[in-house]
Amino acid sequence: MAIRSLICVLILFSTHCCFPTLAVVLKTNDAAPWTNEFESIELSCLIESISTSNPRIEWKKIQNGEPSYVFFDKKVSGDLENRARIREPATLVITNATRSDTADYRCEVTAPNDQKTVDEIIISLVVRVKPVVPKCSVPNSVPVGKSAELRCVEDEGFPKSQYQWFVNKEEIPDDPKTSARFLNSSYMLNGETGTLKFTVVRKEDAGEYYCRAKNDAGHAECGPQRMEVYDLNVAGIVMGVLVVVVVLLCITLGICCAYKRGYFANQKEAGNNYKVPAKGDGVDYVRTEDEGDFRHKSSFVI
Repeated sequence: MAIRSLICVLILFSTHCCFPTLAVVLKTNDAAPWTNEFESIELSCLIESISTSNPRIEWKKIQNGEPSYVFFDKKVSGDLENRARIREPATLVITNATRSDTADYRCEVTAPNDQKTVDEIIISLVVRVKPVVPKCSVPNSVPVGKSAELRCVEDEGFPKSQYQWFVNKEEIPDDPKTSARFLNSSYMLNGETGTLKFTVVRKEDAGEYYCRAKNDAGHAECGPQRMEVYDLNVAGIVMGVLVVVVVLLCITLGICCAYKRGYFANQKEAGNNYKVPAKGDGVDYVRTEDEGDFRHKSSFVI
C-alpha cells in the first residue's frame, strides 16, 4: 500500500514538472458593449488564470484597420488620455464617451513566467448618438391629382436614423393598405431615406405633416407644416388663355392697320436743305461765304 502511494506521488510530481498547466487566459463579460454619447462604459478584460505576478497589460484601439495605443507602459494615451482609466487588473473604463470612440479595442496581457505567455481579446464598442432635429420639406399647396414629395433628412445620429411621417398627429404606415384611414391614398414611404411621395394627391391628403428621426439612442422631430390641397379650375384656366389670345390678336390687328395708314412711314425732316443748282454750259459757279450767293467765275462762251 505504501509503495502504491509513493508511485502516485512520483507520477503527480513528474507530470507537474514536465507539463505545467498554468497559462495566461483572458475573458470578457461583454465582447460587444454599447453606450450612449457622453455616458461611461467599461470594456471588461478579466484574467482567468495566470502565474506571473506582474504581467504587462496593453490596450489598443483599432479603427479602419489601423491600431493605436490606448494604454501602454502603465498609462493612458491618445484621445482617451483624460477620459479613461484602468480598473485592476486589466478592465478599461471610458468616461464621457464620444462618437469617435466607436471602434474595436484589443486587450493584450503578457506573462513571461507562464507556459502560454501572451493572450488577447477584442471588444467591439459602439457609441450611440441621438438624432438631432431633422430638416423637413413639405409643399405649401398642391393641386388635386398632381404628385407631391415630402423630405426628411438627419445626418448626426448613429446608428443611421430611420424615419416616420405623421399627418395630423397620426402615424402614416409604410403600406397604405394596412390602414383603413389611408386605404385610398396613393403614396410611397421610404423609412431609410425619409421621403414620402404622393403619386396622385387627394383632397383628404391635406393636413399638418411632420417627421420623426429615430435610432437606438433616441429620436427627434421637426415641427408640423401645413400642406393645402386645392381643386384645379380648368374652366378658369381655359378662359384666361382665351382672353390672352384675344388681346394679342387685337394688338396685332391694330399694328397692321397703323402700318397700312402710314403712321409708321419714315418722314423726311423739314429744313433749309441746300440743293446745288445744275451747271450750265461753260459756266462755273463759285459759292461765296453767304450760303445761296453765287457769282460767275468765267464769262459765257458763245
